[in-house]
Amino acid sequence: MDHVEHLTVENDRWDLLAWTYYGDAYLYEPILVANPEVPIRPFLEAGIRLRVPVLQNSAPSDQGLPPWKRARA
Repeated sequence: MDHVEHLTVENDRWDLLAWTYYGDAYLYEPILVANPEVPIRPFLEAGIRLRVPVLQNSAPSDQGLPPWKRARA
């Protein structure tokens, strides 16, 4: 599986990493699975090297956007 590396900064969070890399804060599970040695806590310490999997076909979600900014079906 292809991945990119992310070096955490103080107070990084799993959901914020998912938002940054995938455009969807709810897609944090692949990052958790790719880093089983990292404790699951609300905030990450600075200086941790994380593997962030590159997801295929991961279009950013428009969930949470107002209706006029969502993609039209």
